[in-house]
Parts: sequence; structure tokens; C-alpha cells
Amino acid sequence: MAPPMERRNHSSLAEFVFLGFPKVGHVRGWLFALLLLAYLFTFCGNLLTFLAIRLNAALHTPMYHFVSILSLLELWYTATTIPNMLANLLREKKTISFAGCLLQTYFFHSLGASECYLLTAMAYDRYLAICRPLHYPAVMTPTLCGKLAAGCWTCGFLCPISEVILVSQLPFCGYNEIQHIFCDFPPLLSLACKDTSTNVLVDFAINAFIILITFLFIMVSYGRIISAVLKIKTAEGRKKAFSTCASHLTVVLIFFGSIIFMYVRLKKSYSLTLDRTLAVVYSVLTPLVNPIIYSLRNKELIKAIKRTICRKSGRAHH
Repeated sequence: MAPPMERRNHSSLAEFVFLGFPKVGHVRGWLFALLLLAYLFTFCGNLLTFLAIRLNAALHTPMYHFVSILSLLELWYTATTIPNMLANLLREKKTISFAGCLLQTYFFHSLGASECYLLTAMAYDRYLAICRPLHYPAVMTPTLCGKLAAGCWTCGFLCPISEVILVSQLPFCGYNEIQHIFCDFPPLLSLACKDTSTNVLVDFAINAFIILITFLFIMVSYGRIISAVLKIKTAEGRKKAFSTCASHLTVVLIFFGSIIFMYVRLKKSYSLTLDRTLAVVYSVLTPLVNPIIYSLRNKELIKAIKRTICRKSGRAHH
């Protein structure tokens, strides 16, 4: 008869323990303050961007529609991980239940996949606007915008289901320390006490399909955009055309650059330090810089955000 420890599986493993940020020691308070400021800025920046677009009729265009959806997505995306990371920096016992860990992983990957699809839809919008300007108003209608946004969310939330089901059926034998700053597939697979090559292969196939196909579509779209822009005869025209795409392309390169290295691989982990660093980039840095990138390069959006702030402060005084 097997000893009790050997018989323990996921049904008796009640919780996981986060190792989080190792060796922070006396700088834990500073790290908490820095992460809290980043989260508050991310929350306020994306919320203001969303409200500014929704409350200003002049910005009810396809491009701004997708930017507002991206801002809303980033609000949920950061809410799945950062509050828990902040709490873990303050408490000694950094635990999460087995079900809670699976839920965090599911929503984090669902929203991440939705962002991949949404960035692809935004690239398609820019391609139509610049390469097919005469057909653009007839093709990119409010109805199509709504369908594309709904399709991005739906596909995103369907993608990780098979991965979560496979992980939920793995046996976890006693050792429950997650070598990461939040729950994710690679650190969970490293804790399983059986061969996880099938899980790794399924994760690789799904992630490669979502990430590489969408990234390829975006790059092809921008290849055609650049080709069309270079044919514009005036320097002012080229500058205007490039400026409408620069913000989106910057966000794409930051986001996809980090998740490709993290998830399109056939190994559970390359380096714990590298994994944590990449996790900070795509879970904290990208949502943080999105409102900055989109607003700094867009005078219309800056004016709309200022009007929204003034409108809210005016109501508060009354």
C-alpha cells in the first residue's frame, strides 16, 4: 500500500504557496509602492482612455472603438494578477487555493488571447484605412466593429479551456511552492508528479497558433501598410499615415515580444529569473504604457481626456 504522501493528488492539495519575488528583503516596501503606483496609473490611464472615447462623439470611429475596447481589456487583464501580487508582498503566508489558482490562470490566458485577437483586428482596421481608403467606410461599419470585438472576446475565452482541463487532472504530490509571481501553466506543470509532456505539447500548439498566427497577420498587414505609405508623394502625407499606426505597432512589439519568448516553447521553463522578468513586462509594463503610447501621439485623445477630467471635476464641485 502506498504511503499517504504518494497518494496525495490535486483533490487533497488544498492550496499553493507563492515564492513570488525572491530575496527582496528590505526593499519589499519599495517594491510594493512601485507596483501599487504602476497599478493605479494603469487603472486610471486605461479607465480615462475608455471613458474619454465613449463620452466624446467625435471619437466614435472604428480606430478609437478598438482602442477603447483595448483599454477595457487591460483593466480586467491587470486585475487578475496585480492585486494578488500586491497582497503577497504584504503578507507572510502567500497562498492561493487550487481552484483559485486555476481560475487566475484561466482568466489571465483568456484575456491575453483576447488581446492578441484584438491587436490583430486593430491592424486590419489600419490596413483598410490606409490601403483601401475608398472602401473603408463601407467595410468597417459599426456592425462589423461590434462583431470583431465580440469575436475577439469569445475566441479569447474559449482558447485556454482545454489547457485548464488538462492541468486540473494532473496529480500534485505534496510539494506546492509556485516558483512564480502568479499562477500560470509553466510553473504549475513543474509541480506535477507525473510526465507532463502532453500538457507541454498542447500548450505549445495552442500558444503557437494564437500568438504566431496573429503576430504574422499583423506583420503582413503592416508590410502592406508601409508599402502603401511609401507610395504617398508628399512628406506630410507619409508622416500623417505613419503616425496613425506608430502607437499600435509599438504596443504590438512590446506585448508580442515578451509573450513569444514566454509561451512559444517546448520547455516548461528556461530560467526562473527570465520568466519572472518577462511576466512583469507583459502583465504590468504593457498595460502601463498603453495609455501613454496612445495618448502622447494623439492630440485628439489628449483633448478628449482633458474634457472628460474637467467634466467629472465640474460635476464633483456641483
